[in-house]
Amino acid sequence: MTESKTRSNFSLWAQAVRPFSFTASVTPILLGTALAFFQGTSVNFIYLAAAIFGGLFLHAGTNLVSDYFDLKKGADTKKSYGSSRVLVDELMSPTRVLRGGILCFGLATLIGLYLISELGVVILYLGLAGILGGYFYTANPIGYKYRSLGEPLVAVLMGPLMVLGAYFVQTAALSWTPVWVSLPIAILVAAILSANNLRDIKDDADAGFNTVAVKAGWIPFSR
Repeated sequence: MTESKTRSNFSLWAQAVRPFSFTASVTPILLGTALAFFQGTSVNFIYLAAAIFGGLFLHAGTNLVSDYFDLKKGADTKKSYGSSRVLVDELMSPTRVLRGGILCFGLATLIGLYLISELGVVILYLGLAGILGGYFYTANPIGYKYRSLGEPLVAVLMGPLMVLGAYFVQTAALSWTPVWVSLPIAILVAAILSANNLRDIKDDADAGFNTVAVKAGWIPFSR
């Protein structure tokens, strides 16, 4: 870990959490909030900030835990294109990254508890779905990413679930409208994930994973 000795902790963690991907979690929250606003609800900016930070911590936690389990299960190697590379390049220890991921989920939980106290039990169900969906994306014993369920479940989590959650945070009401409005985001997120899995098809196949790309038998990029 020679390079890590010359870099700050902030720099390493910034690389590990992959902040360039955070638009995928902020956009649905802003969409749900905008929908509530255009339907006549005044925006509560404290709730909006809580929703955004909660979504960011969930996303960061998922990225960190994903890096950990992808390395442990053999999908990420020094030749891989994906991941943050802090583990395959030995810039951080696996244990440290996993603990960082769990900490992010813990911070998201604290924000969720605040919103539950303000808005009720619906936030509990939405928050639990988000936390369990993020953690078990790669974590044992489920690891649904490796079972050809990554695209559909992530599409639901980052599309309808997040847009509906942000809408509920502002309106305290459930509606089918944010679900329908969220579909373009859900499709886009699934497409991004599908592209990533296509990029990683050789590594995933070598590790024995059954992503949609692996099952479809697409030809991997040459290296």
